[in-house]
Amino acid sequence: MKRKTVVLSLGERASYRRLEDVVGCKWSAAVLAAIARGVTRPGRLERFIPGISTKVLGERIRKLLDFGLITRSEVPGRILHVEYALTPTGRRLAAIIEQIRDLDEEHARRDPPAAE
Repeated sequence: MKRKTVVLSLGERASYRRLEDVVGCKWSAAVLAAIARGVTRPGRLERFIPGISTKVLGERIRKLLDFGLITRSEVPGRILHVEYALTPTGRRLAAIIEQIRDLDEEHARRDPPAAE
């Protein structure tokens, strides 16, 4: 039996590349998930995500801003501070990431790793 070759269109390839640019970066999914859970200030994000550096957090935030997944707002007060929030697209992606995390946890409970 002959296999049918499936070719992605240029638009589909571009969509997958954009997705990889966002969620393929280490830490991007964690930053999105943290903001979705209400952690909105840079210092709190850094403390909430174990192992992330200030530099990497800044890079991921810039990338998520560039892709339109989060917004940045300055909150006036005695001391000006910055907060981040998910855009509607960011909320959709964060929900998908949460579903993938849930699937991973379910899989890990059902199929524990084999002993070596």
